[in-house]
Amino acid sequence: MTLTAPPAASDSLPEPDSFRVAAIAQAGAILAAALDGVRFGQLDDTEAVAVLAALEGLGRKVDGARLRATTDIGARAETDLGSGSLAYKNGCRNRVDFITQLAGISAREAKRRLKLGETAVERTPLGLPVSARYSIIAEGLRSGDLGLESAEIIAATLTALHGKVLQDDLDHVERALVATATGAITPETAGLPGAGIRFAPDLLRAQALEWQGRLDPDGTAPNDDVIEGKSTLTFGLLRNGLYPLRADVTPELRGIMDTLFDTYLSARSTTPRFVPTELLDGRAGTGTDIESFSDEPFSGDTRFDGDRRTGGEKRADILRSIFESAARDPQTPSLGGAAPTVTVHINAVDLDQGRGVGWIDGVEAPISFRRVQELICAGGYQQVLLGENGDVLYLGNTLRCFNPKQRAAIAARDEGCIIPGCTIPARWCEVHHVIPWQQNGPTNIDNGTLLCWYHHHTIDTAGWKIRMVNGRPQVRGPLLWDPTQTWRPARTHRANTPSTDPPWRT
Repeated sequence: MTLTAPPAASDSLPEPDSFRVAAIAQAGAILAAALDGVRFGQLDDTEAVAVLAALEGLGRKVDGARLRATTDIGARAETDLGSGSLAYKNGCRNRVDFITQLAGISAREAKRRLKLGETAVERTPLGLPVSARYSIIAEGLRSGDLGLESAEIIAATLTALHGKVLQDDLDHVERALVATATGAITPETAGLPGAGIRFAPDLLRAQALEWQGRLDPDGTAPNDDVIEGKSTLTFGLLRNGLYPLRADVTPELRGIMDTLFDTYLSARSTTPRFVPTELLDGRAGTGTDIESFSDEPFSGDTRFDGDRRTGGEKRADILRSIFESAARDPQTPSLGGAAPTVTVHINAVDLDQGRGVGWIDGVEAPISFRRVQELICAGGYQQVLLGENGDVLYLGNTLRCFNPKQRAAIAARDEGCIIPGCTIPARWCEVHHVIPWQQNGPTNIDNGTLLCWYHHHTIDTAGWKIRMVNGRPQVRGPLLWDPTQTWRPARTHRANTPSTDPPWRT
C-alpha cells in the first residue's frame, strides 16, 4: 500500500510540515481501517500470531518515532530558553509539564522518554545534527527492530560502564546487546548460545548484567557497602489487624530465600495458593491516603561499634541469618535429595587473581568479589574443571571449608559472634578464617572463629581486628570504640566458666 500526499493547490506546493502531518494522519486512518476489519477471536492460530508480530513491529517503529518527537519537544521546551521556551509560551512550568499536557501521558512516562532520548536520539542543538551517544541503539529504534524497554536496559548498562571501560569495549557491548535484543547475528554474538534469537527484555536484562559484571568486575565492590548494606525489611502501620511487610534484598539474600522457599514448597504435596493482597501504598480499602511505611532513623551508638545500619537494614540482616540457619537445620526438607544450598559460581582465573564477580543460579544480578571470598571462607568451594567444549572433566571435593565437627567445636568455644556487644547466636553465624585462606590460613579450629553476617561482611573495613592466642580469639576494637587499642579476650561460651561453690559449702 502506498501513501500519497494530499493534493496540492495549483499555485503552490504544500508546506513540508503540513505534508508530514497529513501523511501521518493518513497513515493513522489506514491503520485504523485495517484494525477495524480484524476480528481477533476469529483468527486461526497462524493468523493470530502473524497479526501480533506485525502490530508489535509497527508499535516499535511508532515508539521510536514518539521517542524522537518527545526528545525534540523536550529540547524546545527547556526552561533555559526563557521566553522562547515552548513550556513558557504555553503556560507550563517545565518541559515535563508541557509534554504531559500535549501528549496526554503521565509525568513518569515523559521523564522516561526524555531520559532515554538523552543518549539514544540525534540532537540538533545549533541546527547541526549531533549523533546520539549510543548510535547503535538509535538505529535500532529508528528501524523499529529495537523496543523501548530493551533500549532502556542497554542504555542503562552502557551508562553504568561509561568512563570505566575503553570506548572499544563499550561499543562492543552496545553492538552485542542490540543484536541480542533484535535477534541479529553479528560478530559479537556469533557462536554464543541463543544467537539469532530475539531476547525478551527480562532475558536481556540478565545478559546486560553479565556483560557489566565481566567488563567492570570491581563495579560491585566500590558500592558494596551501599548495595549489601541497604537491604531493608520494614513493617508498615497496623491496618485491618495486620502489619504489611516491605523488603528490599540483595541478590545473595534473594538466592538464599529462593532456595529455601523452593525447598519447602517441593516438600509439600499441594502447592500453596497465593491470593492478591492489598496494595502496600496505604490507599487500598479505605480510600484515604495513609503513609504506610516509615523506617526509624539510625538509633545506634557509633561509639560502640560504628554500626550505622537503620532498623530496616538490621531486620534484613536478621532475616538473612534466619534463612541461613534454617538451611543448615537438619530438619529442613531436602531438595532433590540434598540440603538446600545456594551455589555461587565464579571463574577460577578471576578467583585466583582477586577480581570478577560471582553468580547465583536464577538470580540476575552479580554478587561482589568480597562477598564471594566471605562465602568461601565460611562454606568452602568445589573446583569444576571444564573442557574445551564446555564439558565437565572433573568435580573436586569441597576445599577450605570448616566441617560440621569443627564448627561445633568453635561454637562450643565462642557461643556466638565474638564482636563485643553482638548477640547473634552460633547457629546464625558464619565461621571466619582469622588468617585469610587466600593467605594460606589453615582451615582448623585454631584459625576459625564465629562472626555474624554483618560483622563478617565488614570485618575488613569496620576497624575490628582479630587474632588467636593459645587457641582463643582476641579482639581489638576500632579507635573510636577503644582509644587505648588494647587486645581483649573475645566472648566465650557460658558453659566454659565453672560455677562457684555455694556459700553454704564454704
